[in-house]
Amino acid sequence: MPVPDPLILASASPRRRELLAQLGAVFTVVVANVVEHEDPALDPRVMVARNSALKADHVAALHPEAWVLGADTTVFAEGQALNKPADLDAARAMLRRLSGRAHTVFTGIALRHSKREVREDLGVASEVEFRSLSDADIEDYLRLVHVLDKAGAYAIQEHGERLVSARRGSLSNIIGLPQDEVRELLTRRGVLR
Repeated sequence: MPVPDPLILASASPRRRELLAQLGAVFTVVVANVVEHEDPALDPRVMVARNSALKADHVAALHPEAWVLGADTTVFAEGQALNKPADLDAARAMLRRLSGRAHTVFTGIALRHSKREVREDLGVASEVEFRSLSDADIEDYLRLVHVLDKAGAYAIQEHGERLVSARRGSLSNIIGLPQDEVRELLTRRGVLR
C-alpha cells in the first residue's frame, strides 16, 4: 500500500493545531514566513482568502510532495476588519467596539499540493453577538486571557461566556478552523480517511 503524502499545517496558531488534531489528522507544522495582508478596509472575505492562500502557497513551494493547509481568520464589525490588536490599548478599543453588538468571524482555508497541482480555497462565516461590556468587564477579561495574538482581541473558547451572548454557525470557525468544512475537504482529497 503506498504511503500517503504528508499533511502540513501552514500556521503558527496553537488553536488551529488543536482543532486539526481533533479531526484525527496526522500532520506537521511549518510556519509560513510571509507578510499577511491586514488592510482593515479590504473586504474581509478577500483578506482571509488572500492570507490563507499566501501561507499555503509559500509552504507548498517548499514542500511540493505534501498537502498543505493554510488558514486565516478575522473579525468583521461595523464595516471594518478587527485583526490582532497591536497592544492592550488597541485590544480595549476592539472589545468596546464589539460590546453589545453582533459581528462576523470570517475564515479562509487554502489546500495546496504543488506536485499534484491542487489549489482549493473556501471561506466560512459565523455570527457572534456580544453582551454589553463595562470597562470593568473588559479589564477582567484582559487579566484572564492573552489577547494580543487573537483577531478581535478575544477567544470564544477562553472565558467566552463573559463576552458572548449568542452565536450562529460553526464554533470551531470562530476559534480559527472550521472543522466540518476542513474534514469534508481533506476527506474528499483522500488526506483524511
